[in-house]
Amino acid sequence: MQQQLSNEDNLRLNVLLNQEVYAIRIDEGKMMVHGLTNKGEAKIKLNPNCRDDAYVRRVKETISSHVLGSPGGYPVYIKRWTRMGHARDNSLENLLKLGEPEAVVAVVHAKGLTDELARRAWWAMPSAENARRMLEKESVAGGSMGPELAAFLMEFLPFEEQARDIIESVRLVLQPGLISDAERHSLWERGQRKSVYRVGFMLAVPDDLPEPEPAHPQWENYREKLASLIAQDNIHAIQLDRILSSAGQTFLNTVEAVMKKPSNQDMVVMLLEAIRHYFTAIRPDDAGRRDMQTIEQDVEQYCTCNNGVLPETLHAVLEQAPDCDAQIKAMLKLACVGVDVVNPIFAQTDAIGTVMRRKLEPVTQPLLAQCAVLRS
Repeated sequence: MQQQLSNEDNLRLNVLLNQEVYAIRIDEGKMMVHGLTNKGEAKIKLNPNCRDDAYVRRVKETISSHVLGSPGGYPVYIKRWTRMGHARDNSLENLLKLGEPEAVVAVVHAKGLTDELARRAWWAMPSAENARRMLEKESVAGGSMGPELAAFLMEFLPFEEQARDIIESVRLVLQPGLISDAERHSLWERGQRKSVYRVGFMLAVPDDLPEPEPAHPQWENYREKLASLIAQDNIHAIQLDRILSSAGQTFLNTVEAVMKKPSNQDMVVMLLEAIRHYFTAIRPDDAGRRDMQTIEQDVEQYCTCNNGVLPETLHAVLEQAPDCDAQIKAMLKLACVGVDVVNPIFAQTDAIGTVMRRKLEPVTQPLLAQCAVLRS
């Protein structure tokens, strides 16, 4: 295949490939090969002797033959597998040398991604989606690339169109050490006009939200009653103390504000995820409940008999503070929510905005009622 390239391109590609090259990208529009090497960036202007698409294919075959020992290149048919993070760690360096965008995507999804490989992958294919996937890895978020990727996502946020992408970007840049306090404040302020930003905060820092609310009037009272149980790591006592504290009341205030005016279905789903995650320690089980009535019934049964045996931690809390029964039930009901409660509604409509909010009232109204129990 190498003989099918123009002599000049064949020579220059071989010179590039026989030095220490870290990554390669191919600009098919400009017919240019870029290489990241130990000496900096190298550029090769291609001189095609046939159709551009066929020539690029030959270039990729030449590169693959040198890097992998076979002209086959990256097997794009396994992209679903590699996007789940299953690319072999020992192949990641070579994948970045193929000039294949899908191979770069496999690297950024890989569990074995390092800070250095992230630097090379970012050079090869800088995009918001790649930045998000890389910042999910602790090795990258805590490395030298973390702040650079976060800065890109911050700059790109105004141009994001999908609620899920906005929420994920906000959640990821709020990891420790990635953005300044001023930038954090700016993100929160944007949430006044576009509440989807607040969902990102709830997922990232549920106990450290800006603009703190006062603690619940009964917080100190319950904290005193349950102090011994909290010291014993009683999950129900800890969760009650958490939700009645200033941080917990701030979380609920944010839930109420976002739930009253969600803009689309993705935002609703991720809001429910934030609530479920907040209360996950006391979730009775992993069953997916498809309506609020079932949640109400299950929690009532759980708190009265649970097949004849009340959970020990819950029994201890109610024994120490029997007047917190309503708050305990409200927490458990919130812990049971998830995407399952809105799936029956979203399966029948693709509505957004006001129409969607009206259809969601059988879910949102009971949820707001439980928030009110924990706030009043």
